[in-house]
Amino acid sequence: MPHTTSIEEKLAALPAATGVYVLKNAKGRPIYVGKAKSLRDRVRSYFRDDPGSHHKPPAMTRQIVDFDSIVTRSDSEALMLESNLIKEYNPRFNIRLRDDKTYPYIKVTVHEPLPRVFVTRRLLKDGSRYFGPYADVGHMRRALRAIKKLYTIRSCHYDLPRQAPPRPCLDYYIGRCKAPCVGFQSQDEYREMIDEVLLVLQGHTGKLATKLAERMAEAARALEFERAAEYRDVLRGLEEIERRQLAIDPRGGDIDAVALARDGDDACGVIFKVREGKLLGREAYFLGNVSGEEDQTVLSAFIARYYLTQQEVGKQLLVPADFADREAVAAHLRERAGHAFNVRAPQRGVKRDLVLRAEENARHLLEERRLLEGLAEKRAPESLYSLQGELNLERVPRSIIGFDISSIQGAEPVGAAVWFENGEPLKAEYRRFKIESAAGFDDYASVQEIVGRYFTRRVDEHGRLPDLVLVDGGKGQLSAAAQALERAGVPDLPLISLAKREELVFTLDRSTPLRLSRREPGLRLLQRVRDEAHRFGVHYHRKRRSRRTLRSELLDIPGVGPARQKALLHAFGSLKGVASASVEEIARVRGIGPRLAEEIAGRLRGIDGPNS
Repeated sequence: MPHTTSIEEKLAALPAATGVYVLKNAKGRPIYVGKAKSLRDRVRSYFRDDPGSHHKPPAMTRQIVDFDSIVTRSDSEALMLESNLIKEYNPRFNIRLRDDKTYPYIKVTVHEPLPRVFVTRRLLKDGSRYFGPYADVGHMRRALRAIKKLYTIRSCHYDLPRQAPPRPCLDYYIGRCKAPCVGFQSQDEYREMIDEVLLVLQGHTGKLATKLAERMAEAARALEFERAAEYRDVLRGLEEIERRQLAIDPRGGDIDAVALARDGDDACGVIFKVREGKLLGREAYFLGNVSGEEDQTVLSAFIARYYLTQQEVGKQLLVPADFADREAVAAHLRERAGHAFNVRAPQRGVKRDLVLRAEENARHLLEERRLLEGLAEKRAPESLYSLQGELNLERVPRSIIGFDISSIQGAEPVGAAVWFENGEPLKAEYRRFKIESAAGFDDYASVQEIVGRYFTRRVDEHGRLPDLVLVDGGKGQLSAAAQALERAGVPDLPLISLAKREELVFTLDRSTPLRLSRREPGLRLLQRVRDEAHRFGVHYHRKRRSRRTLRSELLDIPGVGPARQKALLHAFGSLKGVASASVEEIARVRGIGPRLAEEIAGRLRGIDGPNS
């Protein structure tokens, strides 16, 4: 009977080598494909009881019953293999580049003697040159229209020159083709034209314009005016294309800039393509299944899925931050491009501005998609995205709740909770608390009490939970709030505290506080939430203190109990109103006789009334 290899045996046999692994469920279907510098360490982490050994969701790890592993010779090879296997298996738990197989390309059949230029959605290894994919189909159509206007590219499907027709088609007679099929245009001339088309598609219109200007001058000197006029028309067409392109860097350069925006389980990646210092266009793609993944991982997955199938790349790739596979991606693209290529995260200057512009576009497109899908009612302001980046949050903090404790020397401590939605107060969600269990002036216990009470009730009533919890204070208040969230059953809610003096932000995952720039819109929003919670808490505290003062003044008078106190306040509206009343007016109140009226008036002397 053949021996069946157990999981324990397979795990024990794993090498400490670079490679790719495929995790499978009980039906043998791949549910996740990943790569690792050490297959042994990474794959074993999924089979440990410790949930902190990896960042994958329990819904995935519960399904893993088997795995396959493939050893590779380099990180670059592992990156390519991972990308291919993800496309082949489409695993449920991998980050998904949505609709990546449906975007169109411009295809140039350079392997044919007389190449064609057309749109396709199929990427084949047939020796053709592919440009794209184009997420912005309008941009692709404009590029193709411009090329067909400039050049007389054949539109027929003949396998030339083997299937040459007996006579030219209509395109020849209306000036759209020079009929290379019947020899009216030589193969060399046609190939030269295709080389120019390739330059236009790559964005190198400046180099081509210089070359065409030289040819036009030569044709004019040789008195070939008709040929010179053709070059002139092409030059004018190139100038029109250049006018539509936005100048980014006057020093020129072939650069791609990549940026991401993410919100919960969704993300948007944007690529700006700059050729010869001009912005050719913007490509945008949406990614799903990104929840639980670090920004570096999402960025790496997006770049790998997009660039590892690209034939045309610039000389430099600009990214918002460094990521683990940067060197592997750079090595692969150097090999593919056949020229020097590097990946870097610029910190300042024109290139940093280009990355920030791409990031702004990614945010805009992600917000637009969420609005169209009904996942958001209005656009999130810039301050929320700024806050998300500074605090390294998975989700844009559209809803923020702020907590504050108010008391004077421990007397009448109260708590307040304010809710901000999309950066603005939502007063219907404000809540206030009378501190009950915290004895004396114990700020930490008070924070723990009100946060615990709020979220326990919220969970019990299945209420909507905020994207970010803010408490006023430092590390102690943060720790107290974290314990309250744990007891309420919502330990994973993002939680921070904001200390007043130096405006330091404390988080649970950092040993040192964050010092945000005072010009940062995210910090200004946190200050608004904190200050509003303080204002609301102080208002409630003053109200309670006023009631306590009022009660003690009246109840200290012999013969005045709760019922007579209530009658007096009902008759005169306030303690000041009682003090301002005459003895006769007080005596007319039900339950108050002349003698008690004189006692009350005498006792309240000095409280802003005429009898004082």
